[in-house]
Amino acid sequence: MGERKQIEIMDCTLRDGEQTNGVSFLPHEKLMIARALLSDVKVDRIEIASAGVSEGEKDAVRMICRYAELNGVLNKVEVLGFVDGNKSVDWIHDCGCRVINLLAKGSLKHCELQLKKTIDEHIHDIVEVLDYAKKSNMQVNLYLEDWSSGMKDSPEYVFKLIDSLHDKNICRFLLPDTLGILSPTQTMDYISQVVERYPDVHFDFHAHNDYDMAVANSLAAVKAGVKGLHVTVNGLGERCGNAPLSSVHVVLKDMYAFSTNIDETSLVYITHLVEGYSGIAVAPNTPIVGDNVFTQVAGVHADGDNKDKLYCNDLVPERFGRHREYALGKNSGKANITQNLNELGLVLNPEQTKAVTQRITQLGDRKELVTQEDLPYIVSDVLKHSIPDEKVRLVSYMVSTSYGMRPIASLKVSINDVCYEADSTGDGQYDAFVKALRKVYKNNLNREFPLLDNYQVSIPPGGRTDALVQTIITWIKSDGKMFRTRGLDADQTEAAIKATIKMLNMIENPESR
Repeated sequence: MGERKQIEIMDCTLRDGEQTNGVSFLPHEKLMIARALLSDVKVDRIEIASAGVSEGEKDAVRMICRYAELNGVLNKVEVLGFVDGNKSVDWIHDCGCRVINLLAKGSLKHCELQLKKTIDEHIHDIVEVLDYAKKSNMQVNLYLEDWSSGMKDSPEYVFKLIDSLHDKNICRFLLPDTLGILSPTQTMDYISQVVERYPDVHFDFHAHNDYDMAVANSLAAVKAGVKGLHVTVNGLGERCGNAPLSSVHVVLKDMYAFSTNIDETSLVYITHLVEGYSGIAVAPNTPIVGDNVFTQVAGVHADGDNKDKLYCNDLVPERFGRHREYALGKNSGKANITQNLNELGLVLNPEQTKAVTQRITQLGDRKELVTQEDLPYIVSDVLKHSIPDEKVRLVSYMVSTSYGMRPIASLKVSINDVCYEADSTGDGQYDAFVKALRKVYKNNLNREFPLLDNYQVSIPPGGRTDALVQTIITWIKSDGKMFRTRGLDADQTEAAIKATIKMLNMIENPESR
């Protein structure tokens, strides 16, 4: 394989990405994102703002430029400016930034209908800004806004514009598909035309995702000869957004052997950082950075992975600082369970593994989310006090609570194949349930009910509201002996009830203790 072609990546999250509906970064948030993009992700350039927007925007640009200058990367920070005489150049220069991305009109429609000018008048105005920027010691890149429509409807306009400007003080020509209207075939065609006509010019491509083509069009543009691509973290951007940083990098690297400077181990970090500041959640099935993309659900996949990675591709999770997970649920199967047990260092015999698998399947049938963190709890629940002969069985129960009223419990329980019913009130739902059971043991069986000595509730790490709850209850019998039972369920009261029924079975089956 020959030497990989290096592609320059410019991230526009802080400018174009902030045009996402409802997204507005505070100055310190912009600084944190900019630092992460430059220092951790290692993008080549960042576009951080539009000139003249607000004083808050000016504060953010100043903060980022101070950081960039102190770290020797000021040349990587860029701000969008406009063909407005000296205004944008002065605004950007005053912020400490030294690169302006000048927004010109890349289609005849925009030039005539929006600016109400001829192409010669527009070129004259652009050259004036270029000359002033040069006197201000500013580097200039030129956006050709609506370039894709220009190539479709008025290519002679586009070529005349570039003919007149390509030998001026312009480092890069930036070619945006502003309305996201191109297909990969069109992108390849239009990019090839400009690259062949101006072989010494550095062209960037800026994709929008209106037809879900941003990544494909970015790849087509690179294959046609552009030297740089514009992306945003999580694909943020106006309307349907821009080309996502993570997907563009991986497709370039894996499918067509192009090279970037991106540190892919930081992609998940920057995703979560921007997700938190923007308030825009990333879908769990988002390629590369989604929560579920390295999770196998079907048991056959886990079995195949055990047999020489039959269900793996080049997107190995370790590349991105992640690891492959095997979902636990009704479709898991023994192979998934075994994979998760192995990762936790838990060794079970075949019968124990079967019992744990059955329990997880039961939980999955109830649509409960089961994670690897839940697994040790499930193993304990299944194996700790396994009762082969269930002499105490809860037939049915109801617990309820209402504002201003004491909780009520009503139950039917089978003890040694005889059914008993009782109800009671209590200080809580579980207290009401236990008091109803005590009635059965005192009034119907004339037997003592163990005392509850300690009640401990815990959930697996992560703090989800739908996490499985483990309840461990310590009981004291009339002879003073102490023992514990545990219950596991997504509902805390249900978990405690399960622990209580296990306790009663232990009393009825003394050999099981």
